Amino acid sequence: MFRKRILQIAQLSSVGVAGYYVGQYKGKANENESIVVHGKAVKNMPGLPIFGTVSAAAPYTDSGAPKDRVSQIMKYGFPSLDNVRSYDDFVLSYDRRNRVPNWVFEHLTKAHVAKNDQVDRSKCDFHPDESIHPFFRSQNSDYKGSGFDRGHMAAAGNHRLAQKHVEQTFFLTNMAPQVGEGFNRHAWNKLEKHVRKLTKVYDNVYCCTGPLYLPRREADGKSYVRYQVIGANTVAVPTHFYKVVVCEGPGGALDMEAYVMPNQKIPDETPVSSFMVPPETIERAAGLLFFDKVHRSKLHTINGKKV
Repeated sequence: MFRKRILQIAQLSSVGVAGYYVGQYKGKANENESIVVHGKAVKNMPGLPIFGTVSAAAPYTDSGAPKDRVSQIMKYGFPSLDNVRSYDDFVLSYDRRNRVPNWVFEHLTKAHVAKNDQVDRSKCDFHPDESIHPFFRSQNSDYKGSGFDRGHMAAAGNHRLAQKHVEQTFFLTNMAPQVGEGFNRHAWNKLEKHVRKLTKVYDNVYCCTGPLYLPRREADGKSYVRYQVIGANTVAVPTHFYKVVVCEGPGGALDMEAYVMPNQKIPDETPVSSFMVPPETIERAAGLLFFDKVHRSKLHTINGKKV
């Protein structure tokens, strides 16, 4: 027993000594090698992983979209950095728990929304995004028979530069359950058209869209956040939806508009302007900061009123 123990110790010691000398040799061989991290040269030591070389702010790219396009869309900042997905013409953050987006960001110009005979929306099909883990994907079957529409966050009509662009708006990662009659097909569609019309006045329009789950006071006097879920994957049905828009004029002046709409049938005669709210109320409710690279004091107007 004693001899066996001595033999084990000798074997472990030999492995340790060999590892030490290998490390010394590699350390000398690589002593001039280094990697630049955040502008500083970090020596590449054996067995020492280099941390900090991947930034959480670098969005995951599904489609091979040019990085300069992503930076153009996100010019004024990311609202959050959770599960970011960048497509060819829009960027979103996906809520894996609720199976809908946290937010979707678009950059629009006249060219993006202009009629294009090469783009045909009728050829597009709703389909799941295979880059999302199967546990967290929504499926078309979740919406079937639910009574809700698959509501676009990045509107298909905002991405007419190429057929591929409009097709990507039909990924289910870009969808959330919306009441169809009186909302998705009417009031919400009216708001989307309003945003597109802004490109006639401004050179650049930056639009952030997403869901909200707002509390409601019930019979017992207490406030609750209640929302329905649909399908086998329990896709959340938001109580409300928001749009926060920053418009950039020819001289660089910036105007902001912010809207919240309840996910319910809305009378046709209701003007879009009646849904305007202070942007900070959306930020508090969503837990997001919109256009954080622009100080509010630098905005020319918010909801049509001078700052």
